[in-house]
Amino acid sequence: MTGTLGTVAIVGFPNVGKSTLVNRLTSSRAAVVHETPGVTRDRKELTAEWAGKTFLLIDTGGVDVADTSPITRSIADQARTAVAEADLVLFVVDARTGITPGDEEVAEILRRARKPTIVLANKIDDPAQETLALEFHRLGLGDPFPLSALHGYGTGDLLDDIVAQLPGEGRAPVDEAAIRVAILGRPNVGKSSLLNALIGRERVIVSEVPGTTRDAIDTMFTRGDRTFVFVDTAGLRRKRKHRQGIEYYSELRALDAAARADIALVLIDTSEGIVEQDLSVADVARKAQCSTIVVLSKWDVTSVGIEDVRPELERRLRQRPPWVAISAKSGRGIARLLDTIERQFDKHVARVPTAELNRYVAELREARQPPSRNGKRLNLLYAAQVHSRPPRFRVSVNDPSLVTRDYGYWFENRLRERFELEGVPVSIDFVRRS
Repeated sequence: MTGTLGTVAIVGFPNVGKSTLVNRLTSSRAAVVHETPGVTRDRKELTAEWAGKTFLLIDTGGVDVADTSPITRSIADQARTAVAEADLVLFVVDARTGITPGDEEVAEILRRARKPTIVLANKIDDPAQETLALEFHRLGLGDPFPLSALHGYGTGDLLDDIVAQLPGEGRAPVDEAAIRVAILGRPNVGKSSLLNALIGRERVIVSEVPGTTRDAIDTMFTRGDRTFVFVDTAGLRRKRKHRQGIEYYSELRALDAAARADIALVLIDTSEGIVEQDLSVADVARKAQCSTIVVLSKWDVTSVGIEDVRPELERRLRQRPPWVAISAKSGRGIARLLDTIERQFDKHVARVPTAELNRYVAELREARQPPSRNGKRLNLLYAAQVHSRPPRFRVSVNDPSLVTRDYGYWFENRLRERFELEGVPVSIDFVRRS
């Protein structure tokens, strides 16, 4: 994939119009805008085009400075993360509100960073209101740029300015074929050590792109013809009462990381054995629709044997995910883990041919008598895969209300076994024949 002119970060606070501006700058060229798959809800990376030239646009989430919780300290960190990555910063302020303490804090960060910055005095819906922008000279970041993201006033001139200021070359967006991997686990099980082991061996580092938060870095690297994007996350605690302040918000971002991943590595410290909290983490991966791999760490220093682990994993984890034993310290099992990630991703994105799927559904009709009620029996008529990444199947039946929970699980498990989808989230919609 070709590069871009550079990277533009949009920073600002809630209700200043950042999202409206992003929509305005990109949807005006909707045919050439590409939203990178797998990004988080609070930070979006898009490819935008203007006058035949492309650039990356990074939208960052805002934080309410009136919030008295500890997360308010992440205001500065969030801004620093975006600024560190950018070639040009768009600092959005509300012209009608005037300068706020939060604006002054971000302005101080931008002055220290010495990054090219355009102050956007937003919500100037009438050219007669342009004088509202003058106050923002006080921020010391150059002449404020008056515009209305909502109505489009000034945005054409802004795009001209952006294209003119960018360096002329930048990184390409993450390719859609990249394998996105979230490393999940309870606190202090060695997630960062695993990440370091993964990228420290058999690697060709492409870049380290700041991720959604101050404590998550998306690390991209290639192995052969495969591109991986790994994200380390904060530890996941089981009980809500144990999560407070910064820790609580860090955990929310870990959940976001799982939501945008294809593969979740559920890391278990085998020197401590499998605990209930590990199973809760695996459930987070399942609910996020990640294909799962259980990583048994510290295998070189544990007295726990394979025979102690396998029955518990198979009994407690419905998806029956594959597992790999590793030692991050010695590097044992790391190459095998990368191989397993590749295989699991191939299953995650695979499509089952419709003819083959229906031949197997016909076998299932014979293998177990379908449920019935009031003399009416469930009839499986036709099946098709309607989505991949992860796989989703639609099964046409005579009456969906006849599908019992037990039968649905049985049907799902049989599909998983037949098409080698262990550890892959399989969704099945039983629908009435049209």
